[in-house]
Amino acid sequence: MPATIQLPPCNNPKVPQAGHPFRHIVDVQTRFNDFDLLGHLNNSVYLQFMDLAKVSYFEAVTGAPLDIKGPGVVIVNINVNFFSPAYFREPLAVATACIKISRRSFILEQRVVNPLTGDVKCVAETVMASFDPATATSPELDAAWVESLRRYESWKPRP
Repeated sequence: MPATIQLPPCNNPKVPQAGHPFRHIVDVQTRFNDFDLLGHLNNSVYLQFMDLAKVSYFEAVTGAPLDIKGPGVVIVNINVNFFSPAYFREPLAVATACIKISRRSFILEQRVVNPLTGDVKCVAETVMASFDPATATSPELDAAWVESLRRYESWKPRP
């Protein structure tokens, strides 16, 4: 089980406190073309950063490279709340945690943060569901994968 990530506290009272620990964080690199005319990171780029972090998170959970062939998971809903703009040359990282899991889907919370100041740029909840492209159905999540996720997040097994 990985250690809990310790970030500096966020001083923005509008940012909700996380109800769970984060055990995964990945630094992201911005590019000049990621910024709009006001010098703010474009909102669509946050989603790209969160996608990069999802891949890294899944590889950390399973201990293996992400396999994109065959049954997997798809995004079925994303909600993002923005709290603070990110600026050119500002260090950014994405913290990821699985906050809920069911038979066929799970929810990830991701936070884009300045890891030096703790300033939370946005908080996203993403619902992901199992998907088998061969049958176009949503089978139950793979039991071994669910167990890896439970171990990674330090969840107690279901009775």
